[in-house]
Parts: sequence; structure tokens; C-alpha cells
Amino acid sequence: MIRIAEGGMPWVLAGVSFTFIFLGVCYFTKGWVFLVSCILAVFFFLISCLLLVFFRDPERIIGRGVTAVADGKIREIINLQDAEVGECVRISTFMNIHNVHVNRSPFAGTIEKIIHHPGGHVPAFQKESDANEQLVLLLKTEIGRLKIVQIAGTIARRIVPYVTEGTVLKKGEKIGLIRLGSRVDLYLPAKRVKAVVVQMHERVKAGEDAIAEIND
Repeated sequence: MIRIAEGGMPWVLAGVSFTFIFLGVCYFTKGWVFLVSCILAVFFFLISCLLLVFFRDPERIIGRGVTAVADGKIREIINLQDAEVGECVRISTFMNIHNVHVNRSPFAGTIEKIIHHPGGHVPAFQKESDANEQLVLLLKTEIGRLKIVQIAGTIARRIVPYVTEGTVLKKGEKIGLIRLGSRVDLYLPAKRVKAVVVQMHERVKAGEDAIAEIND
């Protein structure tokens, strides 16, 4: 049985409801109304199937080291200076519409702060997406402060957080959902990163695949 992510069920139920409504119309009508209703029933059935894929929430075996925050493809690995983390490594993961959209904590820690930044909705793989709507989570851990930035995209216009300030997280625990496709950036303190173990364009699974090893 497919488990649906928190925040996704209303979308799935809406698609299923419209499917049955138009199937009912098909049953009781004839002519062009019957034809149009059947086409719409098939359309909403396909939408419902796609939504089941979009909002699936499979179980994960938690990996070693620092794990991926999101399912998707690694699009950027850079070193930079960040206001909240300091000297850090930023690893960006782009989520496509076929990926699991539940994000997970990369390391055990406590949510220090959650900051929402309103913004645009350009495609998440473009440089201009840095100005998109964002949800920033600052995570206090034994290796220092980590920062997770969930970025909305063209289709994904809603970020659904599962955590609040003060929430204590285990590694791999769910932190939120970005509906449909988008991007997630993870900022790691550079001094505690022994090695980044993923490469550009590599596909990863949240909570399961290691993306970095830390210094002891």
C-alpha cells in the first residue's frame, strides 16, 4: 500500500473525487455530455495516479554520515561564507516532479530557528531561483550549526513544514514537504566536513544516501 505524505492527501482525494463525479455523470448521460464526462473522468484518473506518485512517502533505511535532505539530483557543490553557518559547504539538490517530495533531517539536532522568505516562483534549477519563496531551518547539532533551505519553484508553490522551533530531530526524521518539484540547499560547516561523498548530477534519496563524512 502506498503511504501518502502529510499535506498531500487533500490533493489526492480531490483528484479521486473528480474522477468518480465524472464517472457518475457518464453513467447517467448520453451523447456529447457522456463523451465529455468520460474524457474528464479519464483525465482526473490520470491526475490522481500522478498525485499518488508525487506524494508517496516510502520508508527509508537511514544512512551513515550526513545524509541527503531531499530526493533528487545534486546540482551544485560549492564552498562559501554564510551569515548563519560561517565558512561552509553548500550542497544543492533539485527535486523533479517524479521524486519523493518529503524532506528529511541530514543529522540529529534541534531546530533553532525557522525563517520564511516570500519571493517568486521561477524554475528551481535557474540561478534566479535564489529569490524564490524559501523556508530556512537552522539546525543545532554536535558538529555545529547546519542550515537547510527549502526553495519553492514554478509548480511547487507551497512548502509544508512538519517541524517548529525547538523540535528535536533524529537523523533522517521528516522535516517537511515541498509540493511537486523544487530545490533544497544544505549548508554544512566546512571545518567539520571530512569529505563530500557525492558528485554533481548524482541522484540521491533523502535520509538514505550519505552526502558527506564528518571529522571525528
